[in-house]
Amino acid sequence: MLALAALPSSSVALVVVRSATHGVRHGIAAALGIALGDLVFVALAIAGLAVMAEMMGAVFAILRYVAAGCLVWFGLGLIRGAASRQRHEDTAPARGVWISFLAGIALTLGDVKAILFYAALFPVFVDVPAITASDIALIAAITLVAVAGVKIAYALAARTIANASRAWPFQRAARTVAGAAMIGAGGYLALKP
Repeated sequence: MLALAALPSSSVALVVVRSATHGVRHGIAAALGIALGDLVFVALAIAGLAVMAEMMGAVFAILRYVAAGCLVWFGLGLIRGAASRQRHEDTAPARGVWISFLAGIALTLGDVKAILFYAALFPVFVDVPAITASDIALIAAITLVAVAGVKIAYALAARTIANASRAWPFQRAARTVAGAAMIGAGGYLALKP
């Protein structure tokens, strides 16, 4: 779980961008939303993800498009922000933390890789028919610590790097490139089969 959570992905990009542009609270909120999305998949895997995914196929597709829209929106915000001074953590509205949290959930629930992991690989590691309540609690704890822990580490690192680079002369170009990468990730998420 730690290795999978640490791999560069759209969820890592979301956490890093939210933390670097709006403050570490936003990065942590996105990380917790991602972890909650993974916990939903754990619950679905235990309940029979393949059946649920088939029944809810359209819902997963809609969530994928919502997540893609969030990535594009955040990318556009980065590009627009590149033309002005960087927003500081204390100027970000408090309600934005919930937006970061919900973006994390939507991104995870719309992630085909996460669906495939929990539908195909999870049953390889866990004997689902023999699972007990304590096993479920342990799996949930491992998922929460691994996924949220790694993503929060990314959030803290991103904010540290953002603070250190405030006087960097190429900050505008870096924000534009990061915004374009977020838009590209959103477009890829929307267009991939």
